[in-house]
Amino acid sequence: MPAAATPFLAYAWIPIVVWAALAQTARNAAQRSLVAQAGTLGATLARFLYGLPFAAAWVLVLHALPATAAAVPSFHAAYGAWLLLGAVSQLAATAFLLAAMKQRNFVVGVAYSKTDALQVAVFATLFLHELPGWVTLLAMGLATAGVVLLSLPRRAADAPVGGVRSWTGLAALYGLASGAGFALSAVGYRGASLQLPGVSPWLVGGWGVLLAQAIQTVLLGGWLAMRARGALRAIAVAWRVSALAGAAGAMASIGWFTAFALTSAANVRTLGMVEVVFSYLVSRRLLREKLEVAEQAGLALVVLGVATLLFS
Repeated sequence: MPAAATPFLAYAWIPIVVWAALAQTARNAAQRSLVAQAGTLGATLARFLYGLPFAAAWVLVLHALPATAAAVPSFHAAYGAWLLLGAVSQLAATAFLLAAMKQRNFVVGVAYSKTDALQVAVFATLFLHELPGWVTLLAMGLATAGVVLLSLPRRAADAPVGGVRSWTGLAALYGLASGAGFALSAVGYRGASLQLPGVSPWLVGGWGVLLAQAIQTVLLGGWLAMRARGALRAIAVAWRVSALAGAAGAMASIGWFTAFALTSAANVRTLGMVEVVFSYLVSRRLLREKLEVAEQAGLALVVLGVATLLFS
């Protein structure tokens, strides 16, 4: 994208991704508190449904500001196909993530989903022909090694012979499925952004979030209306927490979408692993969850991987 060639935009994706990771940590915490009341899918819908007004407000602000004011982008079928892939994959990935978080420690549940970085490298190469460089692959490897440590059983008594269960249990399976979904969503959103050349990355991000969350709200909301109306009532009753999840989710998504318009999906998702560190802070400070030595070592590897990417 030409706009990304300017000196500021060439590096703007870095603080944008860090901000998105912070907002996503807040969103995950808010959604986790909703699961008991609304169920996994109800909590998933809350972040999409209640995030729509915030996404719409952001688009209106962008079109009103002189620096970003422009005509509504011209959308076409290819853009819609990529966006649909991203929206559906993200919806499924979010549901799997919440299910994984119910199985185990909050920060570890988030870490399982971070297998998406290596999966992004594969999917981006296959579908977008964006092969990550060696340094990016090294950063991915370091961070993924950290995720492996985070996925180990917390106590020796939890580990069966050969440790097979630790890799095939529900938490691991949900986490891997979530990672695949997030990887495909990243590739879908990156692919959609590439279909709007010449459009400001801020507008690409804003419109992408608004349209994607509208799709997600219709699909998941419609399914719950037919199969689990109690979940809809639950997120309506818990509107304060739902609104918090929606606001934080919209801010995170706007950050991710904008970053995808500025750099490769591999770069965005690798740096996005910093969310694991933020989740660790939430776990220790707010949820009072204690991490074992292996989990702390895993977090250190994640930080090293992120640092390798940034200082390359």
